[in-house]
Amino acid sequence: MIELRRAAEDDLDWLDGLGRSCFSPPWTRESFAHALSGAGSLVLAALCGGERAGYLVLSHVLDEGSVDSVCTGPEFRRRGVGAALLRAAIEEGRRLSLARITLEVRKSNTAAIALYEKYGFLSLGIRPGYYERPREDAVIMTLELGDAENDNTLC
Repeated sequence: MIELRRAAEDDLDWLDGLGRSCFSPPWTRESFAHALSGAGSLVLAALCGGERAGYLVLSHVLDEGSVDSVCTGPEFRRRGVGAALLRAAIEEGRRLSLARITLEVRKSNTAAIALYEKYGFLSLGIRPGYYERPREDAVIMTLELGDAENDNTLC
């Protein structure tokens, strides 16, 4: 069973460690601390069997939302953690009356792209060389929250 909750300051070491184990370059500890303390952002933690399994950072300004970082621990992948986090972010976006949520994803991350497409995100284009280590293009994806045809949050 997957449980979601707002991440707290005592999750900071875990957020930092998981990010470092999954991303190059990772978010900094200071970036996580800022997201945890700032208005305009939400950091969700997913727990699987009571263990911290993944996180998602959603930020918003006016009616625009952005998934800034999402990560599932390697041992928890393919168990619905990413989907649960994404559904929660979409629900929060609707609660906040956001018009859309946008994200970038490595072009080679076909599993994440498929997940985002399942929930109605559409590809808008490419950001050449967006990622470092290794250098790679990002696919820009967006979900229009006002579009009832894209309401796949109950899948």
